[in-house]
Amino acid sequence: MLVIRRDLVDAMVAHARRDHPDEACGVIAGPEGADQPERFIEMTNAERSPTFYRFDSGEQLRVWRDMDSRDEVPVVIYHSHTATEAYPSRTDISYASEPDAHYVLISTRDPERHELRSYRIVDGVVTEEPVEVVESYMFANTGADDVPNCR
Repeated sequence: MLVIRRDLVDAMVAHARRDHPDEACGVIAGPEGADQPERFIEMTNAERSPTFYRFDSGEQLRVWRDMDSRDEVPVVIYHSHTATEAYPSRTDISYASEPDAHYVLISTRDPERHELRSYRIVDGVVTEEPVEVVESYMFANTGADDVPNCR
């Protein structure tokens, strides 16, 4: 299960809406050894495409080095789909290289609503997981703030 603060979800959705019709992408880093996303890192889609995303290699190297220096890991790797559901494409699956990360997809195909879903992708196997959005991690896993995929 991905437990994530509402402000981080709002930041991902805002980034996806801002970059629409191109796909948006980024990372939410967190402390190594903890499965808790903390630091939102908006990245550039080097492809500038409505159907594909790729981190800029130089930017990715800088971000990963910065995470290493802070003892952080990529807890969430996110990107948007602009015309399809929030489900990993074959390309998304083939590029998934962080087995411990939550791969979050945000669909912005509907201008009034977004769809947000999370997956684990390990060795090409995609497993959807529940998402619990909380105001604070202090109240996580209470079941009190489970939200549906769409707003």
